[in-house]
Amino acid sequence: MVVAHEKGVTERIECVRSVAIANDPNPALMADNPLNKIPCLVLDDRSVLQDSRVICEYLDALDGKPVLFPQGEQRWSALRRQALGDGFLDLLIVWRHERNRPEELHHLSYIEAYRQKAVATLDRLARDIPGRADFDIGDVAIGCALAYVDFRFGDLAWRDGRGDLARWFDRVAARPSFVATPIVNDGGPR
Repeated sequence: MVVAHEKGVTERIECVRSVAIANDPNPALMADNPLNKIPCLVLDDRSVLQDSRVICEYLDALDGKPVLFPQGEQRWSALRRQALGDGFLDLLIVWRHERNRPEELHHLSYIEAYRQKAVATLDRLARDIPGRADFDIGDVAIGCALAYVDFRFGDLAWRDGRGDLARWFDRVAARPSFVATPIVNDGGPR
């Protein structure tokens, strides 16, 4: 939805609130996406695009003018950062799932491994991201991942020692596209 706002196409999209829980398949969601994952975009011809990466590139190409997916050498930088942001978000979702299991079922080695990977990713982002002037799909993915950290991992205190990254994120989070798309809790486990 951040990309839809950036591209000015939100009025062309009908949003359907859906809940996707790893261990509780949602039949309504699975009718469109058998992977039981969000997001998915059902096109006018009823074909379905799954996965943020595909949906974002589709939305960016709607008017024929790529804006968020640059061309040439800049494309590889944008896609590299997009992959890091998307991978970070994937890691956070799996980590959250593990943390929400009953304590007697925790795999502490996994929880610690996820924590180490999250900290290493935050350190990489703090080294690579601040100072960027452009805004592209890599910034969207990283901004969304950091918003999720704020929403679900307050105990991570990711801003500590990463002031430049925090300031970068605050600028991104103030963009109208991010302001219009806050993360909300639909009543699932915190």
